[in-house]
Amino acid sequence: MAGNGRHAVKCRRSGSGRRTIKGREKMKFNHVLAGFVLASALATSTAFAFDQGDLIKPVGKTLSIVFIPKVVHPWYEVVAAGATKAAEELKVEGITVDVVWDSPPQADVADHNRRIETNIGRHPDGLAVSCLDPGTNVQLLGEAVKAGVNLITFDTFCAEDFDFVGHKGDYQDGSDLAEFLAEKIGDEGEVGILAGSLTATNHAARVKGFKETIAKHPNIKVVFEQPDDDDLEKAVNLTENALQANPNLKGIFGANASNPIGAARAVQNAGKAGAITIVGMDDLPETLQFIKDGVIAGVKAQRQWEIGYWAVRYLVAKNQNHTIPHEHATGSQILTKELLGN
Repeated sequence: MAGNGRHAVKCRRSGSGRRTIKGREKMKFNHVLAGFVLASALATSTAFAFDQGDLIKPVGKTLSIVFIPKVVHPWYEVVAAGATKAAEELKVEGITVDVVWDSPPQADVADHNRRIETNIGRHPDGLAVSCLDPGTNVQLLGEAVKAGVNLITFDTFCAEDFDFVGHKGDYQDGSDLAEFLAEKIGDEGEVGILAGSLTATNHAARVKGFKETIAKHPNIKVVFEQPDDDDLEKAVNLTENALQANPNLKGIFGANASNPIGAARAVQNAGKAGAITIVGMDDLPETLQFIKDGVIAGVKAQRQWEIGYWAVRYLVAKNQNHTIPHEHATGSQILTKELLGN
């Protein structure tokens, strides 16, 4: 009995002792582990601290931004005004921007491409291009991106590969103007089309929208369609010839900003103002005057001032490593004598 008792006590003491030692060791291990985790967390937070603001780069020099439009044209003067305003605001913010326009005197694809290629070689801080011929422009613009040039396309959409500021609703503009013209001429009669530049995708889309919509009016017939190459004087001459060849002409659609003015000059000179309904694009000062005088019935006007403003803003943002939208749609609106009066 005694032996059994002593053995029992010994077992209890021995077991209790082992449990006590193990408990202390476990507590000590937990403290060490907690300290290690805390130290690791502190070290990690210090080593991998990340502030997204550090991604933005300061601009410490004058930035050079080059615009290459399709052609020398009053429409781009409004774009330039928006670009100038953006540069003025940026200067107040401490960033100096030198905006340069490299404009082809005529809508010539080869000349346009040479200017793009030359400016890629100069490597400006920003390059804004209005595509004249996407078939050849895309390759050059791809080379600009590969060369590290900050690029934006504007005015005429070129390809999804490149950021774009402008208006892509060209087909709808043409369609809207077809319906407007059909209503104005009583849904019957002969009409003509001044098609702008054949390689310009925005001009082509407007013509397509106009033709496909006017085709839904069986009593309206398109009797002439001629490209004017965004040349105002050529638009005057083409309209004069069309008036001679088509004495029953009731309406003219112009696919760009030049040809409504050219058509209006020719129609007014022929003494047919009001007898021939003219519709077209954009709100140049002479266009607005012709609308007020009743020579042009209405136009779809883009917001090209916005195009110039945001093109500069976004190209500067690219230099700072900001993100920008892939596409900034600036839209269009219809203008008539009634709307201008209001």
